[in-house]
Amino acid sequence: MSRGRSCAQICGACAVALVLAAAMATAADLLTVSPPVADAFSQIGDNEKAKQGLEFIRKDAANTLADQKAIVAIPAPPFKEKVRGQYYLKRLQALGLKDVKMDGEGNVFGVRPGAGNGPKILVEAHLDTVFPEGTNTRPVEKEGRIFAPGVADDSRGLAALLSVARAFKTTGISTVGDIIFCGTVGEEGLGNLRGMKAFFRDHKDIAASVDIDGTSVRRITYLATGSHRYEIHFKGPGGHSFGAFGTPSAIHAMGRAIAKIADVQTPRDPKTTFTVGTVSGGTSVNAIAADAWMLLDMRSNSPEQLLKTESRILALVQQAADEENARWNRGKEITVEMKLVGDRPAGSQPSDSVIVQASWMATKAIGQEPELTTASSTNANLPISIGVPAVTLGGGGEEGLNHAPGEWFNPKDAYLGPQKIFLTVLGLAGIDGVSKPLVPARQ
Repeated sequence: MSRGRSCAQICGACAVALVLAAAMATAADLLTVSPPVADAFSQIGDNEKAKQGLEFIRKDAANTLADQKAIVAIPAPPFKEKVRGQYYLKRLQALGLKDVKMDGEGNVFGVRPGAGNGPKILVEAHLDTVFPEGTNTRPVEKEGRIFAPGVADDSRGLAALLSVARAFKTTGISTVGDIIFCGTVGEEGLGNLRGMKAFFRDHKDIAASVDIDGTSVRRITYLATGSHRYEIHFKGPGGHSFGAFGTPSAIHAMGRAIAKIADVQTPRDPKTTFTVGTVSGGTSVNAIAADAWMLLDMRSNSPEQLLKTESRILALVQQAADEENARWNRGKEITVEMKLVGDRPAGSQPSDSVIVQASWMATKAIGQEPELTTASSTNANLPISIGVPAVTLGGGGEEGLNHAPGEWFNPKDAYLGPQKIFLTVLGLAGIDGVSKPLVPARQ
């Protein structure tokens, strides 16, 4: 079978075994697969219930798409995910999961118990979107695509998760480890990964995390770009533009700061970036501004470089305020407050870590060529930063204009996403009496 073909192009359960066999033969092309991982996926490839699970997911594509449309139609603006969370809670309950609940942060999750004494594997997608309250999220279909704000990010991930859970329920496949299916809050914007932070604060025994975000079935994200976000507030006495001329301006001070920030040089490797994303202030065209604020975003693939850049830029912000005061020789009338409002930790793990190998083999098994991506900022940042193996995998299909009102999703071959996630989870959790878990239990 050629590398580009999917399971759907060959009939029946034999197709799965053939594709998995092809994966075994070619996995070493770009990544060295260890004997335990190779053995586990050979055993999974021979397992009838694993084959049935893949076939079920393929046939379940229409249901998964219907779930996706239903989910996106429920608005979930930042910090207001509760209504969507309540809906998702009911969906998890209907799947027969154990201990289904909504925690204090708003995460909703349930457990599919394993045979016992195995690792706990988290499978999650985020409930929130970037779009503010009042945004029309009703899906519209046109020329083979579905248009709606948030239809791909991350309604697709939430729907893919449900399909994977249905595959486990329908086949009755027994894993060694427990699987926790979860919809998390606070992934977008100033949500600051609050859902993942709360979950890992309360569950210190998670052995691995599979995060569903984006759509690509080829990509494996295993490196975490960290970010620090600041709300910077300049304050002064203000006054009339003519009568109080000579009074320092909060807006002028902010302008000085922005100009200094724009000239900062950062390394290409590790990639480190910054931007002033939002500005506001003042009351009138003929008033010296008493108030001005901006939001600053800084990112890096290196925790050390992120802190170094942060220190440099915040010093420049203070310098700008001092220069505005000195310009008018008015003491310290302009003050500046710098408040950390976003902290996403950076982190890394080896490209040949077991969870990457498992994702690689799962990608091969569905007839796709895996691709290890550069670092990104996703919910996987949190577990990676604390040493818990984690990857971000796509939910399938094609997407475009993410975070824009015209966001769209193309469901072509979208079932490949849940298939890849299903196989990855089987590898990590192990099949009782068939394959050993690829990650150890964590206490």
